[in-house]
Amino acid sequence: MVRQAREKSENGIYHVMVRGINHQDIFYDDEDNIRFLNSIQRVKQINGCVLHGFCLMDNHVHMLLQEHQEDIAVTMKRLCTGYARWYNWKYERSGHLFQNRYKSEPIEDDIYLLTVIRYIHNNPVKASLVRIPEEWKWSSCKAYYDARDNSQEMTDTTKILGLFSNDTSEAVFLFRKYMGEDNTDHCLENEPFKRRSDSEVAKEIEKIIGNIPAHLILKMPKAERNEILRSLKQMEGISCRQIGRVLGISPSLILKL
Repeated sequence: MVRQAREKSENGIYHVMVRGINHQDIFYDDEDNIRFLNSIQRVKQINGCVLHGFCLMDNHVHMLLQEHQEDIAVTMKRLCTGYARWYNWKYERSGHLFQNRYKSEPIEDDIYLLTVIRYIHNNPVKASLVRIPEEWKWSSCKAYYDARDNSQEMTDTTKILGLFSNDTSEAVFLFRKYMGEDNTDHCLENEPFKRRSDSEVAKEIEKIIGNIPAHLILKMPKAERNEILRSLKQMEGISCRQIGRVLGISPSLILKL
């Protein structure tokens, strides 16, 4: 099937989303998140693209990017290829890390630009990971609220804050107020996905190994055990982190398979 051409943005601003293959996690610890952010910094230095906002979740990433010296497709290839290469080296794995192509939508007006930045920053809130967006460590929200935040170095807040006021203090105040408004924002939605509970994962494991308690998988011969773990990795709604938690083993062991 021929791929549909992406819609181009007249001003070069895009809302971009990438996610892990089979909804698997792409960030397991702080080092992973930091590495991805450093990768964005390197790409920015190469092509001069502008990052207006971002949010790193466990298994996907949202970014508000503005292309400059090269097409957004080239930028995303640089970013994803570089991070995937490092990730595979760290976890001693091979193959694809990201699911298909990245998703993108052009941002053509200021009203939708504000909608998208609010949607991006509220991702962790909607996922019930934090109460308010600024509590999430891996997003640009704090850069908008506090210029002293480290992410300010990589996030250009001037365009969006300038839509509220030319006075920085007033702009931040109004931006915070806008972020806290009730909303039904829907932007470039991730595909519907239901994470299975730990008890459901344990039952799936027991089905595969013949109604034997899940924890006994660790006593199986290595080859047989690894084949079962590979099967679990391919199931929808189950992450390597969760398999490791249920079985009491390191997710990195599962990632290497």
